[in-house]
Amino acid sequence: MAKYLGPKSKIARKFGEPIFGPDKSLEKKNYPPGQHGLSKKRKKMSVYGMQLKEKQKAKYTYGLLEKQFAKMFNLASRKKGITGEVLLQILESRLDNVVFRLGIAPTRRAARQLVSHRHITVNGNMLNIPSYIVKPGDFVGVREKSKSMEVITNSISYQNTSKFSWLEWDSENLAGRFVKQPEREDIPENIKEQLIVELFSK
Repeated sequence: MAKYLGPKSKIARKFGEPIFGPDKSLEKKNYPPGQHGLSKKRKKMSVYGMQLKEKQKAKYTYGLLEKQFAKMFNLASRKKGITGEVLLQILESRLDNVVFRLGIAPTRRAARQLVSHRHITVNGNMLNIPSYIVKPGDFVGVREKSKSMEVITNSISYQNTSKFSWLEWDSENLAGRFVKQPEREDIPENIKEQLIVELFSK
């Protein structure tokens, strides 16, 4: 499975946001990487540049490569509703993201690995496809043999598993229900989805 394996701190500094989670490097150097990172004379970004940057931010945030992201956008453009919001709803519905949001894994990358290694179930059935789109009413849980894994128990004890209104968490069974598609105002990611729509509309 293809995935981004480059330096995460450099990407986070590029966007000025901890898109991969808490980052001490970003706290110390809250400016873009490179020799001109602190320069006040940085060239003003064009409209296309801002659109491209927003798409890149969304890709890195949700851990998708170019073809995967384009596929998600095409799917969103065929559905009813505001394309940008539908796109974010689809990204939030990916199995790896739901596992992360439920607090089963500390990061999306860790969630993707748990899914790929068959530690996650959907409606009681083991599933190893991170891009699987979870539907409202689906139950996402931890496989019985995997419930004692340290990465899972640590993540669940550390994270607030009930902070998202579109998810319900059952701490006894280590499972959560995808109640509904999230509303745009409930999605915490700082992404200007309209710029992404404008980029793909060119």
